[in-house]
Amino acid sequence: MKVIIDRDHLVRSVQDVMKAVSSRTTIPILTGIKIVASEQGVTLTGSDSDISIESFIPAEENDRVIVDVIKQGSVVLQARFFSEIVRKLPRETVEIEVKDQFVTTIRSGKTEFHLNGLDPEEYPRLPQIQEENMFQIPADLLKHVIRQTVFAVSTSETRPILTGVNWRIESSELTCIATDSHRLAMRKAKVETESEAYYNIVIPGKSLNELNKILEESNEPVHIVVTENQVLFKTKHLLFFSRLLDGNYPDTSRLIPTDSQTDMIVKTKEFLQAIDRASLLAREGRNNVVRLSTLSDKVVEISSNSPEIGKVVEEVQCEQVDGEELKISFSAKYMMDALKALEGAEIKISFTGAMRPFLIRPLHDDSMLQLILPVRTY
Repeated sequence: MKVIIDRDHLVRSVQDVMKAVSSRTTIPILTGIKIVASEQGVTLTGSDSDISIESFIPAEENDRVIVDVIKQGSVVLQARFFSEIVRKLPRETVEIEVKDQFVTTIRSGKTEFHLNGLDPEEYPRLPQIQEENMFQIPADLLKHVIRQTVFAVSTSETRPILTGVNWRIESSELTCIATDSHRLAMRKAKVETESEAYYNIVIPGKSLNELNKILEESNEPVHIVVTENQVLFKTKHLLFFSRLLDGNYPDTSRLIPTDSQTDMIVKTKEFLQAIDRASLLAREGRNNVVRLSTLSDKVVEISSNSPEIGKVVEEVQCEQVDGEELKISFSAKYMMDALKALEGAEIKISFTGAMRPFLIRPLHDDSMLQLILPVRTY
């Protein structure tokens, strides 16, 4: 194999596939990146058997030659060294040549590296996915949907299913739900499906975080293909495979209260800043708990008390407060995560009593909601 390749394109592709390469894999060859040169261009693959990423660098793009394939072939190179080398090469172009026993020469300007490669035949094959069940969603919308839900997945392995985000598709609407059983994030979005498709899958939170880092903010469509145990996200030059989590996601619809006793409308940014200030003292204690008390139809009080350090009290102006008087305690971190995920200048918070979960929503948008369970304080 011998190719001459534009360095910037190579660096970007290597960075993308590196997100799937793990140093802690049980299969040694998966610590490498597979490189395949064909007439069309160069394909790089990285995998840790949960996530696999394939990035394609076309030979030409917009009438500009990016890859000159002198001799077709393939090799697997140690990901950690290859990615560092490529990033630090001096010139705009890189020449990669594979000789006997997969010894690979990487040249750029007057710099020359020799890396011992591995046999690409030993690299596990990526799943071949039949593209029958496909739907699509613009990349920027997909990024929003991931960002607004994935933070609420569980980090504990006691219930593995909760470490993923539940994606349901019914009549061209995608509903994403994440919960760690103390809070819940939900986001809905319209998608383009080819038929009256119905899916109910759980995608690992870790996979979605990595996908979010790779996707660019654009309205280019991302094609999504679902099979029994895999999901594939496909963009122009990228394939991102993730395994799905086994098991049934709990029915969360019962958790979401339909009525409320106290409603308040506040400016998102001001409320977030007040919670942030209150959490300064709360963070020191084990609990990170802040209290909210309604004072009048326009004012609530945010406070936090840490016996060893001190306390903080702040009054926050609301647009309106309706319903019964309320005193409630909750995790400052959960509230801040929820507020950062929501869009819109104003939010509505609906409480059904001091010990029941409460809802946070943008004022005029039903496509997203956050739910938080209060904390018992004695």
